[in-house]
Amino acid sequence: MTSPQGHTLPKEERLCGKTTVSALISDGKWGATAHLKYCWAAGRGTGCNRLLVSVPKKFFKRAVRRNLLKRRLREAYRLRKERLAATGVDLMLAYSHAEIAGFQTLYEEVGDILDRINAKVQTL
Repeated sequence: MTSPQGHTLPKEERLCGKTTVSALISDGKWGATAHLKYCWAAGRGTGCNRLLVSVPKKFFKRAVRRNLLKRRLREAYRLRKERLAATGVDLMLAYSHAEIAGFQTLYEEVGDILDRINAKVQTL
């Protein structure tokens, strides 16, 4: 079974590097939902949107649980990324709740975040 062309998350769409992450955190706009905090910045000059996922060790000491949440967040973004019509947006999703949320909850929250960012980018 192959996935549609738009439902992939290649290396180019992952935000990495100390300088780019620092620039996003310092210059980006922040927001929050029930389980997530997010930071985004538009107009970064790249041809694609980039994603960074973070689950702090403060809430989940065991790596298995942190990795589970990171996989769920990346998958929710991968399935919903077409909602973000703008290009060149850097996005950081940080899990900020002490309990593990189900995939459906994270899927809906990531969709809401992408809709909010899309609305704000359209007004810029």
